[in-house]
Amino acid sequence: MEAEMGAPAFWDNNDRAQKHITKLNTLKRTILPVVAYHKKADDVGVMLELVESADAGEREMYEQELLSTVDALVAELDQLEISSFLTGQFDKNNAILSIQSGAGGTEANDWADLMFRMYTRWAERRGFSLEVQDVQPGDQAGISKATILIKGENAYGYVKAERGVHRLVRISPFDANKRRHTSFCAVDVIAEITEDIDVDLVDSDIRVDVYRSSGKGGQGVNTTDSAVRLTHAPTGIVVVCQNERSQIKNKAAAMQVLKARIYERRLDEQRSEMERFYGEKGEIGFGSQIRSYVLQPYQMVKDLRTGISTSDTQDVLDGDLDRFIYAWLRAGSPRHRNKDIQMEE
Repeated sequence: MEAEMGAPAFWDNNDRAQKHITKLNTLKRTILPVVAYHKKADDVGVMLELVESADAGEREMYEQELLSTVDALVAELDQLEISSFLTGQFDKNNAILSIQSGAGGTEANDWADLMFRMYTRWAERRGFSLEVQDVQPGDQAGISKATILIKGENAYGYVKAERGVHRLVRISPFDANKRRHTSFCAVDVIAEITEDIDVDLVDSDIRVDVYRSSGKGGQGVNTTDSAVRLTHAPTGIVVVCQNERSQIKNKAAAMQVLKARIYERRLDEQRSEMERFYGEKGEIGFGSQIRSYVLQPYQMVKDLRTGISTSDTQDVLDGDLDRFIYAWLRAGSPRHRNKDIQMEE
């Protein structure tokens, strides 16, 4: 592929050239770390020979260096293994994450706001960029719904693990009697699909509503009917976009999200037997959660699908979600499922 880039006619078709370069870079990011890891493993073999041949005075120093190198390789191998699970059709794509408050009223709206902050912090930790597409404030506090676009390589591959209902138990800051409350929020995740996908939309099936943006922004944001809401009648899917000042741009972005949501629904129907790994949302209330965040009477965050838990609740709310995401990816991998089948047999 690199040799093809040197051909005289390579840039005659700019779109084709850009796709070629993007594919090449993706392959490099996949293959080169594995090649580099093999070289490091070979170096460990050389270090082991040095330890075995060293005299007593030097052996301890070599052993310490060897152990340190092996520890680093184990951590790197863990990351390579996680990367090997991200092989879905759209895993490499950006992710569109939506948060919807559920049972709990004002408490749930505040919980949705906390989750919005949690995913923002998680994205920042991973070096992803964020684009807020829509935020609907709650009646008294927090937010009732938010949609954000998370941009970065394999963003969807990671964030899809968060799809489901999230439960919070805490002493309510809105209760004068300081009673313990339980709140729920649903997280939905779809891939931003830039490739051509087979989704036929009929104009008559889509209702387009425009209104004034309610979000923060510069001149003109709240003075023109730039926000767009699309309602797809056959499925009932509603998409809102108001992050751009231009109504045309908002409509184009909303249409792209609508296509992705319809496509994701189609995939849901095809993989119903895999819902225990995918995380079916169901009702946004008791009995349907994938993860519990308990702040009172004890401190614990536990993923109910994988059993992974931690008492460091503050760190989790600050965006430390990788332990849950990695465990879900491993649980859903073909290798893990094959092990489960063999154990049952």
